[in-house]
Amino acid sequence: MSEPTAHGHAHDEHAEHRGSHGAHRMTEGAPATHGAHAAHGSHADHADHEGHAGHAAGHGGHGGHAAGGVSWGMAMTATLHCLTGCAIGEVLGIVIGTALGWSNGPTIVLAVALAFVFGYLLTMIGVRKAGLGWGQALKVALAADTVSILVMEIVDNGVMLVIPGAMDAGLTSGLFWGALAVAFLVAFVVTTPINKWLIGKGKGHAVVHAYHH
Repeated sequence: MSEPTAHGHAHDEHAEHRGSHGAHRMTEGAPATHGAHAAHGSHADHADHEGHAGHAAGHGGHGGHAAGGVSWGMAMTATLHCLTGCAIGEVLGIVIGTALGWSNGPTIVLAVALAFVFGYLLTMIGVRKAGLGWGQALKVALAADTVSILVMEIVDNGVMLVIPGAMDAGLTSGLFWGALAVAFLVAFVVTTPINKWLIGKGKGHAVVHAYHH
């Protein structure tokens, strides 16, 4: 009877040893499992980070698309705004120069100066409605309109000088007013694509748009 008992006891010890060995293997495997979960979590975080970066890049691309997708209507509106100020200033300058009997040179200088003054003034009045002080409004106007007005003045005064007798025709002459209308039209056509390019770069009247929304 002692042999079976000893045999059974040895069998039990062997089974216990196998169970202990299996538990030991499971314990050893636990850190690996934990490491795998940590790695998986890290991978998920990394994927989430990449998704966030892609989302941010998408926003950047959208901004670039918006900048590059400026409509001709927007550019024409900006140009018309500049043209209005230029026309008021130029006509006023020509009227004053003619009334004072000035020659073409001083009259053109006065007309150009007043074109800048009224061009800037219209923009300043517009952005002042957004709550800006006069000093800040002037900075916005300088950034928004300087290039546009400069190009427009060069073009329309150049056209007036090219058309024979236009500057000497006088304020009561149809030639004068017809030539001035043609000059403004040519200036508008030339300046519009320049304004479109400036707005697409976030310059020019793009600066003003920030205060209109």
